[in-house]
Amino acid sequence: MLLPAKAEVARHLRHYRVWERAMLASPDDRRVRATFEDSGYTLCVLMGKRCAREAADAAERYLRTNLVTYLREQGTARPHVGVVPGRTRRRPAKDRRSPAGA
Repeated sequence: MLLPAKAEVARHLRHYRVWERAMLASPDDRRVRATFEDSGYTLCVLMGKRCAREAADAAERYLRTNLVTYLREQGTARPHVGVVPGRTRRRPAKDRRSPAGA
């Protein structure tokens, strides 16, 4: 799963919040409403959510947590039992023999 840079998420979340306040202040202004909906759509695409409110919540969680915690909260992280980050487990020497020499 690819996630956007936190700086991009923060920028789009700020943009969404600015237009949310503007829309609440002027609900009849079509230009403000359209821009608010566009910013919500962008946030949805960025965060992989279907609803702007969910996307804003996900963006806030993403910005205040580290990547592993965020993925666990989303239910997308698959823990690797017995694997140390940055290291891979090697198979025993007997299993590493080349089949060409057999």
